Amino acid sequence: MWQDILTAFALYLILEGMIPFISPGRFRRTVELIAKLGDNSLRKAGLVAMAAGLAMLFIVRS
Repeated sequence: MWQDILTAFALYLILEGMIPFISPGRFRRTVELIAKLGDNSLRKAGLVAMAAGLAMLFIVRS
C-alpha cells in the first residue's frame, strides 16, 4: 500500500515539475492568473480536479 502511495506521489512530482521546466514563462503567467482568482473559483476548480481524479481512479482500479 505505501509503495503505491509513494509511487503516485512521485508521479505527481514528475508531472508538476514538467510544467515549469517546459515553459517557465507560461507557468509564471498562469500562477499570476490563479493568484487573482477568488476563493470560490479556486474551490470549484479544486472540486473538479478531485472529482476527475476519483473518476480516473475508479476507472483504472475496476
